[in-house]
Amino acid sequence: MKMNRSKMVACLACLTLIFTIISGCSSNSTTTESAAPATKVDAATAAPAPTATPKVEPVTLSIMVDNNSQAQPGFEEVAKIAEQKYNIKISFEIKPAGAEGDNLVKTRLATGDMTDILNYNAGSLFLAISPEKNFADLTNEPFAGNIMDSFKSVVTANGKLYGVPAGSSMAGGWLYNKKVYADLGLSVPKTWAELMANNVKIKAAGKTAVISSFKDAWTSQLLVLADYYNVASQDKTFVDNYTANKAKFATSPAALRGFEKLGDIYKGGFMNKDYQATTLDGALKMLVEGTGVQYPMLSFALTTINANYPDKLKDIGVFAQPGDSADQNGLTVWMPGGLYIYAKSPKIDAAKKFFEVYLSPEGQAAFASKVKAEGPYVVKGVTLPADAYPGVKDMVPYFDAGKTAPALEFLSPVKGPSLEQITVEVGSGIVSPAEGAKKYDKDVEKQAKQLKLPGW
Repeated sequence: MKMNRSKMVACLACLTLIFTIISGCSSNSTTTESAAPATKVDAATAAPAPTATPKVEPVTLSIMVDNNSQAQPGFEEVAKIAEQKYNIKISFEIKPAGAEGDNLVKTRLATGDMTDILNYNAGSLFLAISPEKNFADLTNEPFAGNIMDSFKSVVTANGKLYGVPAGSSMAGGWLYNKKVYADLGLSVPKTWAELMANNVKIKAAGKTAVISSFKDAWTSQLLVLADYYNVASQDKTFVDNYTANKAKFATSPAALRGFEKLGDIYKGGFMNKDYQATTLDGALKMLVEGTGVQYPMLSFALTTINANYPDKLKDIGVFAQPGDSADQNGLTVWMPGGLYIYAKSPKIDAAKKFFEVYLSPEGQAAFASKVKAEGPYVVKGVTLPADAYPGVKDMVPYFDAGKTAPALEFLSPVKGPSLEQITVEVGSGIVSPAEGAKKYDKDVEKQAKQLKLPGW
């Protein structure tokens, strides 16, 4: 078939157009595919997005404290610093006070079920719970250098340090009403004779000279226990000989004086008539009101006065139990309890870090912001704040002059369980001071033998 020229031109034009369209599509397709890696993000091959740092759970240390512990708020404040610095928190387990609590501690140690840290007594009771077996050795820890030697001596066994102080010291002496003293023109006595003379003047003024609270029998011991500075100043060998069963209260003139002083108060009629029914709280009420003027007591009672009679706190002072020589006038000191790290705790390193924070200047300041000192501190470089109890400030001169001694129970493991019953008898005139001393010498034998002390 013949095709004319115009039709042939039209056909060629159509073929050219089709070819151009096909070539363009092919070109576009190739360009898109080759550019894809540079413009398209593939979720399967893209770099992973940054992830948040996993949160590290804090280490929580368990601490066992008494149900009447006033130090707990201080430990909580220290823990805030420990959490910021070392991610350490603390939790508390509360135990009963007194004999029930002591038995619980011994049971938990025996069964291997103790908290990471134990807040417990220093001195003889500390020695009675086998520190070398049950607690971590802190002797070479850097923070141990912050602790005064006077405290180290009461938490050390066989030359190794096991505890740090759980608060301030306190004194065993006499609380007195400064306002009444001023009204009657009395001066703080430095000898027992001066104290007895003050008693006569107070009684003549119609007030109770020596408040006694034998309803709480343990308070009857203070006249004997607070006399230990006087014992030590007269007989420096007493503590060692007493512990070795070579010295007795009944046969040591210096030690017998404590029982004799208790008898002097009874014979002089210087106590409140209802002393057998008076409690510690009742005694403190008498003291702040000025109906009673002097009270043999531990200085922890200042905290109770601050809580119940804050407007009267400024009227209450503290002086040492006088001896027979003004030149040897000094204060018997009760060291604070200790904090001990359980030897089988899996968190010993964290517990040591907590101690490091606690004994630092920052940690001690945090503790003191929540817990008022009941005596001078036993951590080096830590001084009493300006708002310390006036009675606590009265103690500082004794410390500054080196006129202090730890109570006997911190130096010797020998302490009989029946002392408070015996001192009630002596203080009530039921038995003589000499008879009371003999009864106490007999009382300590059982404990000394249980401890298997040499010489017993």
